[in-house]
Amino acid sequence: MHPSRLALCLLATLLAGTAGAADPPKRKSGLWEVRTQMSGMPSQGPMQMCIDQASDNLMHDRKDGSKLADCPVMQVQPGAGKVTVHSVCHHNGTTATTDAVITGDFDKSYRNDMLTRFSPPQNGMKEMKMVQEARWLSPCKEGQRPGDIILPGVGKMNMGDMMNDPQIREMMKRQQQGR
Repeated sequence: MHPSRLALCLLATLLAGTAGAADPPKRKSGLWEVRTQMSGMPSQGPMQMCIDQASDNLMHDRKDGSKLADCPVMQVQPGAGKVTVHSVCHHNGTTATTDAVITGDFDKSYRNDMLTRFSPPQNGMKEMKMVQEARWLSPCKEGQRPGDIILPGVGKMNMGDMMNDPQIREMMKRQQQGR
């Protein structure tokens, strides 16, 4: 899997589970630049995300009640300028235990330090460290719509379209039934 897509999937899974535990901080609407560095992988350059409150909540408020992963443990502790997260999720026969500390004001910038341990190892990987640094750039550019994500070397995709695509929904349904 492309490293930027892996980072996006891990972050989406982490954010998906936080909805029931506590209200995660809301990012300011507009265009965000997110730089991701994962241990053992080259930097892919910054991705850009055009968000509004509806697209930022997309992973939290699935209308059909489905989740991206089975996470029996999801502990979220918000604090002043900081959120700590501890989760245990099961996906495709692997247990992923994640500890993350997200700091910042979420209007201008934030940083996510995350460590995920896989048991058994996933694709030979026992653990993954990821650091994300994000900053608000401006209102979304002309022609962009909320949910648009631009990945270096991959191009543009829209999270809302992806989550509502019948093929993606069917794939997620089959994965959940296969557990």
